[in-house]
Amino acid sequence: MTETIAQPTTDSTAGGSKPIASYGLLSDCNSAALVGSDGSIDWLCVPRFDSPAVLGRILDPAAGHWLIAPAGTFTSARRYLPGSLVLETIFTTETGSVLLRDALVFAKGQRHHDVGLDAPHELLRSVESVSGHVELVFELAPRPEYGLVRPLFRLTADGGRTFGGPNQVVVRAGVSVAVEGSTMLAAFTVSEGESIGFSLRWSPIASTGVEATAPADVAARIEDTAEAWSSWEAEHDIYEGSHRDLVRSSSRVLKALTYRPTGAIVAAPTTSLPETIGGGRNWDYRYAWIRDASLTLRALYIGTCSDEAENFVSFMTSSAGGGAGDDHSLQIMYGIGGEHDLTERELPHLRGWRDSAPVRIGNGAWNQTQHDVYGELLDALHLFHEELGELHPEIQEFVAEVADAAAANWKEKDAGMWEMRGEPRHHLSSKVLCWTALDRAVKLAPGLGAFAKVEKWEAARDEIRDAILTRGWSEEKLAYAQSFDSDDLDAAQLLIPIVGFLPATDERMRSTIEAIAKELTRDGLVLRYLSEEGPNADGLSGEEGTFTICSFWLVSCLAKAGELERAEALFDRLAGYANDLGLFAEEIDTRSGEQLGNFPQAFSHVGLITAAWELDQARAKKAEAKP
Repeated sequence: MTETIAQPTTDSTAGGSKPIASYGLLSDCNSAALVGSDGSIDWLCVPRFDSPAVLGRILDPAAGHWLIAPAGTFTSARRYLPGSLVLETIFTTETGSVLLRDALVFAKGQRHHDVGLDAPHELLRSVESVSGHVELVFELAPRPEYGLVRPLFRLTADGGRTFGGPNQVVVRAGVSVAVEGSTMLAAFTVSEGESIGFSLRWSPIASTGVEATAPADVAARIEDTAEAWSSWEAEHDIYEGSHRDLVRSSSRVLKALTYRPTGAIVAAPTTSLPETIGGGRNWDYRYAWIRDASLTLRALYIGTCSDEAENFVSFMTSSAGGGAGDDHSLQIMYGIGGEHDLTERELPHLRGWRDSAPVRIGNGAWNQTQHDVYGELLDALHLFHEELGELHPEIQEFVAEVADAAAANWKEKDAGMWEMRGEPRHHLSSKVLCWTALDRAVKLAPGLGAFAKVEKWEAARDEIRDAILTRGWSEEKLAYAQSFDSDDLDAAQLLIPIVGFLPATDERMRSTIEAIAKELTRDGLVLRYLSEEGPNADGLSGEEGTFTICSFWLVSCLAKAGELERAEALFDRLAGYANDLGLFAEEIDTRSGEQLGNFPQAFSHVGLITAAWELDQARAKKAEAKP
C-alpha cells in the first residue's frame, strides 16, 4: 500500500481515528502491538495480550503512542520481512527515503517451536537510510493503564526511564532526546549510510537493573527475531495449494495470537474496536475462546501441521480444573493464564475508536451457556489425536466428560455461538456441535480406555441427529433455521457440511446454502443473522455487519457443493478486502469496503485457510472427474 500522509500528529489530536486496516501487527507470542502506516505505534499491551495498554491511541488520542516518521509530507509502503512478522516501512520524501523496521522481539537465539518462551517484552525499532537525507521526528508518550497514568520520565545517558503506575518502561535511543511532561521527543536527520536504533523494554515496577537493547545492537536483534519466525515456519510449513502465500501469511497471524507460556490462543489482540462505527457492539477479544481456539488449531493443521495442539489441550484441561462434568463446568472462554472470572467493565475515560464508546475490558460472555463448545473442542482433539499420541489418563477422562456433557445438555437452551444477550434459545448450531462432540468421542473411543462409553454416545448422537432433521428445518425458508421451530436464518448453519453432519450436496443443505446466499448477505458478503426487535432480538444495541469468517464459510460450502466458480469468485473478492499486509479484522463494511471490529481477528484468518483448502479439494475432485 502507498499513501500520502500529512504532518505527524501529537497526542492532543484525533490520532485514534486512522482506519483499522492501516495497522500492522507485531507479536512475540506473549503480547501484541499495532503499528500504523504513518509510523505510529498506537497499541501495545505488555507483558500479556490482556495486560492494560501502555500505548492505546487507537482507542483515544490521549492514551499513548510511539511515533517515528518524517517531519513533513511523505508517502509510505510496507511489508513483512518474508516468513516473519518483522515489519518494514519505507518512507519517501522530497529529499530521500528511509526504512523503518519494527519488531516485538523473541529471546535472543530462540528458534523453531521455542519461539515465545521467556519473552523479554521488548519493542525494537531501527531507522536506516535508503537514499538522500530525511528529517524525522520521534514522539514517545507512554500512558499506562489505558491512558490513566501519565508517568514521570527521567532522562538517562542514552534515553530514559518512566516512574509511575504498576510498571515501568526503559527506553534507549540512538539520538539525543528531550522530555516535555510525560512525553519523550526528538528531531533528527538520517543521511545516506546511517542506521539508528531505538528500544523500549517493559518491566514490573519492583524490578531493578532492567536494561533495554543498546541502540547499536537493535538491527541485529531485529534480524535475529526475523530468523526465529522463519525457523518456526520452515519447520511447520506443509500447505502447497494454490493460495500458498495467503495461507502462510494467515498461519503466521494465528501463531502470533498464541500465548506461548500456556498454549492459550486469543481471538484478537485488541479490545473495543467496533463492529459498526458509533455502535455499542464493542468487545474485549483478548481471551481464549474454546470455539475460536479449536477452529484455529484446525486451520493451523491445514497450514502448518502445528505443534500448538498439545499446549492448547494442556491449557484447556488445566483451565477447566481437569474436568468438564457437573463439578467442573466447562466455560466458553478463559483468560490466557487460565483465569475464570473475566468480569466486564467499561472505561469511561476513553473515547473509543472514532468515538465509538463504550470501551470495555473483560467480557461478560464468560459465564454464558454455549453448548457448541463441546463439539469444537472434541473436533480439534480428534483432528490432532495422532499428533498427541497416547492420551494421558486425565485427558481421556476430560474427553469423556466433555462427551457426557454434550449428551446431557443438548436439549437445553443456550446463548448460541454468537453470544446473544437476549433470551436463550434452542440454537441449531449448538445442537449440530453437540452431535459433533459425540461423533468425535465415538471415533476417539479406542484411545479412551475405560472412560469410553460408545453405546451411550452413539445413542445420544443419533437422537440429536433426528431432532435436528425434524425440528431444525424451516418449510418457509426451505433452509435449516437459526433455532428449533424457527424461520430465522443463521450463517452458523454453514457449519453443517464443514463438520460433516450432512454433505453440502444434500438437497436440503444445498437449499440452505442458497437461502443464506440470497437472504443473509449484504452486497454478496454474509451476515451472521438479521438483527431485529421483539422476541427474537439478540439483546444487543446497534447493527450487525458482514462477518468475514461467515463469508469464508460460504466459500467452503460452495466448494463442497461443486459450485467451484462461485466459490473461487467469492474467495478472490474476500481476499481483496485484506489490508496491504494480508490482515483481516472481524467484519467488512460493504458500503465503504472498510474493515471493522477487533484486529487482526483469528476467526477471519481461520476462515481464509479453511476456504483455501476446500477450494483445493474441490479442484482436485473436479480434475479426477474429467474423462
